[in-house]
Amino acid sequence: MTQISRSKGISGSARLDLLVSLLLITAAVALPFMVDSRYVLGQIVLALFYATIASQWNLLFGFAGIFSLAQMAMFAFGGYVTAMICFYFGWNVWAALLPGALATVVFSLVVGLACLRLTGVYVALLTLAIAQTMYLLIVTDTECFTMVGSICRQFTGGAVGFARFGDLGTRALLKGQWLVGNYAIIATLFTVTMIVTYIIVKSPIGLAFKALKDNPGYAVARGVNRFQAQLLVFGISAFFTGLAGGFYAAHFQAIGPGILSMSQLMFIIAITVVGGVGTFWGPLVGTIVLVGADELMREVGEFRTLGLGLIIALSILLMPKGLVGRAGDLARWLRHRNIAGPGTKLQENQAAAGE
Repeated sequence: MTQISRSKGISGSARLDLLVSLLLITAAVALPFMVDSRYVLGQIVLALFYATIASQWNLLFGFAGIFSLAQMAMFAFGGYVTAMICFYFGWNVWAALLPGALATVVFSLVVGLACLRLTGVYVALLTLAIAQTMYLLIVTDTECFTMVGSICRQFTGGAVGFARFGDLGTRALLKGQWLVGNYAIIATLFTVTMIVTYIIVKSPIGLAFKALKDNPGYAVARGVNRFQAQLLVFGISAFFTGLAGGFYAAHFQAIGPGILSMSQLMFIIAITVVGGVGTFWGPLVGTIVLVGADELMREVGEFRTLGLGLIIALSILLMPKGLVGRAGDLARWLRHRNIAGPGTKLQENQAAAGE
């Protein structure tokens, strides 16, 4: 009986996820026809980048329990490699995206080999140190690597970064509607990332990730190789994060060291926490809430950061599981109440009849 109810619960959850996905896809398709402002559409594209990065950090920490602080370093690495391939070798951006993502995977495996033997806060500190070292190496790169006309260029672009190395081709193809084309591409990237993440989370390897997070001793005793599994999720997360970095560089036609700032990393973490760590839809919900709140408070100047801080603090205090986690708890409570209701009334009637 228990197995049957579990099966129904899982299939019901899958049906709900499918329904939400269809609604979101419908809304995504209709959005360009409903939004006339280029600024708003541009902010939506930026929000999709945030949601993609947050979904992969959530896979890494929320589902696998690896508290890495190198997520923006992976994003920047993919963007930089894509830009550098285009800049130095003259490749088309589309041809450089996959090598950029694969290079990010290699970089993540090197980072993983260095830090995944550690646990907890030590992983966070080491990955943060790697990200900050990457930032310092870029901004302190002042040696002339090549001459572009009369301008000396550093290997990493230095504090200026790279610009005008190519785009996604929508400007030449769609002219004035190029932003709609870029929106469609980035929305597709986000959709594919979420589908792959969903498959991973629901697969046996996803269960192994969760087991290592919840009870690593038991998971290892049951035959799960902790180091290999965590290295695998590190690489998967890095692939999609690095690919998003390449698309980011191509969309803006520029990339610089500012993307590695601590504020960017904290914003990604805040998105995941507000939406719900360890929930599939948490990063998307958190992105909608925080990016929306950030835009609404744009006119209040210095109080904007304070307002975002209050939202994050209240979310942690009042909803430790995030918005999606709280919604899930409420749905379960209502379902159990509805199930228990008829039984409770039946017991009351039987007691009355016995009297």
